[in-house]
Amino acid sequence: MKRAIPVLVLSVAGLIPVWRYDVSTGTSSTEVAAPASTPSTSSSGTGVVVKGTTVGTEKGDVQVEVTFEGDAISAVRMLKQPNHPQTTAAVPTLISETLQAQSADIDTVSGATLTSEGYKESLQAAIDARAAAAEAAPSPAAASAASRVVAGTTVGTEKGDVQVEVTFEGDAISAVRMLKQPNHPQTTAAVPTLISETLQAQSADIDTVSGATLTSEGYKESLQAAIDAKGA
Repeated sequence: MKRAIPVLVLSVAGLIPVWRYDVSTGTSSTEVAAPASTPSTSSSGTGVVVKGTTVGTEKGDVQVEVTFEGDAISAVRMLKQPNHPQTTAAVPTLISETLQAQSADIDTVSGATLTSEGYKESLQAAIDARAAAAEAAPSPAAASAASRVVAGTTVGTEKGDVQVEVTFEGDAISAVRMLKQPNHPQTTAAVPTLISETLQAQSADIDTVSGATLTSEGYKESLQAAIDAKGA
């Protein structure tokens, strides 16, 4: 009789690199720091984080968040994306191509054309905002001056309260942060544009964002109050 010899099968799990990205619905608070960042922009210990605009597509909203290390794109994260298998499959490719191209000049992913176009538009908005903030950076002399943070007045609108907080480096506006804003998609989309234009204009003399007139007017009123208070 043959004896059965037990065989021990060893399995080895290899390490397989994967793209990781998170999807969230965003928040109602937006922050921008000029020399370091912008559309909705904030600084972190590892770089400058910029939220692109939310782009509506037939499949659903698309919004990206880009991390810059200096002028280089070091990471891209999806904040909003259509809940669709083709989108899920396409996003890692779009992010990989972005990191290689270091721009929004990338190919559309076959089978996910709408998502690809929305991704590139949101990405380009983040890149443009980052560039605008860099151009609006104060001079070395101003940068060496003490920073001053001034909160504007709270302005009531039919959509909700609006209030901004402005950081000055010398006489230059170096950052704008929303303290209060309506919880509304059009407001969320408009705020990065308003902040970007403020950093470029260095004043409250900026255009109203189409589709977010009430928020725009409240923003400009609160911003002007902060500017006036700083000069007082």
